[in-house]
Amino acid sequence: MTDAAPVEVRGLTKRYGRITAVDDVDLTVAAGDVFGYLGPNGAGKTTSLRMMLGLIRPSAGAVRIFGRDPQVSVAALAGVAGFVEAPRFYPYLDGRTNLRLLAGLDGGDGAAHVEEVLEVVELTDRGRDKVGGYSHGMKQRLGIAAALLRRPRLLVLDEPATGLDPGGMRDMRQLIHRLAGDGITVLLSSHLLAEVEELCNRVAIVRRGRIVYEGALDDLRRAAGSTYRLRTTDDARARQVCVAQRGIEDVEDAAGGGLAFRPADERAIAELSLALIESGALLLELAPRLATLEDLFFQLTEGDDALAADAARIDRAAQIVEETA
Repeated sequence: MTDAAPVEVRGLTKRYGRITAVDDVDLTVAAGDVFGYLGPNGAGKTTSLRMMLGLIRPSAGAVRIFGRDPQVSVAALAGVAGFVEAPRFYPYLDGRTNLRLLAGLDGGDGAAHVEEVLEVVELTDRGRDKVGGYSHGMKQRLGIAAALLRRPRLLVLDEPATGLDPGGMRDMRQLIHRLAGDGITVLLSSHLLAEVEELCNRVAIVRRGRIVYEGALDDLRRAAGSTYRLRTTDDARARQVCVAQRGIEDVEDAAGGGLAFRPADERAIAELSLALIESGALLLELAPRLATLEDLFFQLTEGDDALAADAARIDRAAQIVEETA
């Protein structure tokens, strides 16, 4: 069991009546990954995480956490910690007391590590303050501190940076980097693409409950290819050259001026440079632009805005079923 992947999901499906919130999801989170689970609001991310943690039962499919099924035994979650949606605390108690209570409920030796985890999340100086007075970012960090009491090998975080100001996002990003550096595998759900691009080595993108991409972020960028930005002393003439040049495709105006195009290969770039000089359109800028995660995300999830009403119905159906379960 020790060599099993932290998370393996096959055919995971969740239906609420006629609504399918999660549809035949396959994904694998390998040891050492910082894995981003991405999708628009209502795409099924949180429902998927709940099934992975055994909080709700799948309609179909299988989940294995370090090789064990969380639906069969809670022991499958040994070495797993985190929070789904948002961490919850007693607002009238201070941070330290909240952590000690949680450690006591969980059992084990977590209470002995309260000061250590407060230091890790940089809340030592605020540990005696009531949680009701904490900022949103401090509560998120206290939630991670509570998770770290379990000494997890896998940390699951649902939208950990949502609602944070830029300083809070930076602190959260640095914290997750440190935890990953300590050997903790991290699975985080998010729709904040810049944060995921900064943090994650692998991603899964979900659209309408289905995975539309899973793999390394660098592989996704390479598959999308790169465009080039071109500025010259005569962009009108440069456009004519680009359109006529073999191996230069998708010529269009670039944001902020100049042209953008997609080359077939590096040789096409070299030949274009020579053709531009011969035409009298002298180069001012010729630079590659790799596709960003935002570019790729919208390519893969295009059209989901029209499904906002369906997403809301899915979320509401899930909430009703879980509240009455």
